[in-house]
Amino acid sequence: MDYAAAFLDENRSFSELFRDVDESLPVPTCPEWSLKQLFRHVGRGDRWAAQIVRDRLDQPPDVRSVEGGKPPPDPADAISWLHGGAQRLLDAVELSGVQTPVWTFLGERPANWWIRRRLHETSVHRADAAIALGREFTLDPAVAADGITEFLERIAVQAGSNGAPLPLEDGHTLHLHATDPGLGEAGEWTISVADGGVVWSHEHGKGSAALRGGATELLLAMARRTRLGDTGIEMFGDEAVWQTWLERTPL
Repeated sequence: MDYAAAFLDENRSFSELFRDVDESLPVPTCPEWSLKQLFRHVGRGDRWAAQIVRDRLDQPPDVRSVEGGKPPPDPADAISWLHGGAQRLLDAVELSGVQTPVWTFLGERPANWWIRRRLHETSVHRADAAIALGREFTLDPAVAADGITEFLERIAVQAGSNGAPLPLEDGHTLHLHATDPGLGEAGEWTISVADGGVVWSHEHGKGSAALRGGATELLLAMARRTRLGDTGIEMFGDEAVWQTWLERTPL
């Protein structure tokens, strides 16, 4: 996947939702946020990541100190600001070198890790904006499937940290199957617990609980943006396993 191109496409699609809207509208899936706050969060996040990469930081900068971290008041200028932040990240990665190690919240990673992270951050927040506005949300199945994979990669590193309970009990497994054509093994995930942590693979399996549906719906369900009952996802097995997973994984 061309993550840079997908990231720019997602940034543009996100911005289109903010043309001629009431920025004070609340965002139900991001409690206590308005559309204005959601927009600023995404735009500033791109600039925050760009600063990490550009300066090759080994720790995160204070978000309040991000250069140009607030969008201008004029709506058209604000959209240009949003696009500029995305381009700033791509430029920073190119100038620093895609494999240059930089800080991430998972530990040191290559600079281009941030492009993929910001792609999926933006796509989920685009869903937040669409839900708030009552608009339809669509996402390329390959991008949605990669979003699930990226989410699981983060969970595998972070699960159980600081004494938090793991999202699956010993002996339980969770299987996800995206039904979109053409995904192949990239559209299946089997998740379990081993050696005190979460492990997963692109394998077919039944699982203690199994979810089957479109990749986009699976992604939004995992990110707790939609409830299963409001989707076309089929669930098999022990629903309590799925509920435990939701309760113990991050938004």
